[in-house]
Amino acid sequence: MNWNDVRFFLAIYRNGTLSAAARLLAVDQATVGRRLAALESSLGSRLFLRGSSGYTPTPLAEEILAEAMQVEQAALKLESKSQGQDNLACGRVRIATTDTLAQALVIPAMTHLRSRHPRIECSLVSGQELISLTRREADIAIRTVKPNNPDLIVRKLADLSVHLYASQAYLDRRGAPLRGSQFMGHELLLPLVNTGWAEMEKLSGEPISQGTVAARFSSLWSMLSACASGIGIAELPDFVAAWGGDMRQIWPEQDKTYPIWLVVPPDLYKTSRVRAVIDMIDEVLSGKGPDIWQTPGNWLMPYASIPSPA
Repeated sequence: MNWNDVRFFLAIYRNGTLSAAARLLAVDQATVGRRLAALESSLGSRLFLRGSSGYTPTPLAEEILAEAMQVEQAALKLESKSQGQDNLACGRVRIATTDTLAQALVIPAMTHLRSRHPRIECSLVSGQELISLTRREADIAIRTVKPNNPDLIVRKLADLSVHLYASQAYLDRRGAPLRGSQFMGHELLLPLVNTGWAEMEKLSGEPISQGTVAARFSSLWSMLSACASGIGIAELPDFVAAWGGDMRQIWPEQDKTYPIWLVVPPDLYKTSRVRAVIDMIDEVLSGKGPDIWQTPGNWLMPYASIPSPA
């Protein structure tokens, strides 16, 4: 198999569906389907069984997996060497982050970047899926969950200020929750597991055992919409809540923060194009870059400027 075949095969194997593989590879789903069909035709056998729950690897797929991963490692090693020698601020930089941080942080940085480095093309992959930097699924990741891979450069960018919020309509109907009540008599809006924004057992340090979970969300913007509609109480970043209209902060003294982490493979950290993107993100955090939100309050608390590589 050549490298292109391997890319498509491994993307389907690891993600289980054509749509997820297409998002990872930045192509349309039909292209993934055609490449898979061509590969299976050349091998004379099926690599995956199609089912309602996705694509299940056949014994042949399991048999060639090790060889495919060897091809992948060789290709990534070659790519790593060529990218590590890049001294020009040009080319593509793939950035993986959440929808919220994409709109609040990355897009303002991209706005600034275009005026200074027009030859850099940014590819933005936003969502809750964890993207592998070691497999070069992205060049930079910005997350609220710190990775534990010692082979990656990890830097704390900032602390994200978070509070409890409810709409005025909800508070008129239910009143504000009392400390120590464990949210008895209240409707709660929670993130889906592993979204990285809130603890599942507590909100703002208060156990939620007596509250009723009204809904769970993978998107903070959907959670904001539900909260603003009066469905329940939500723990939200302050800048997100600022866009909710008639929202009220509950227990303002109970300040909570989530760290934002920047993650980069070490061989890409010193390349000019990646450094240019990191510098623009740093400028947005420091207040020197553009702020498309113009929201009140200090919703981001910068940790430190990202040091330039030696």
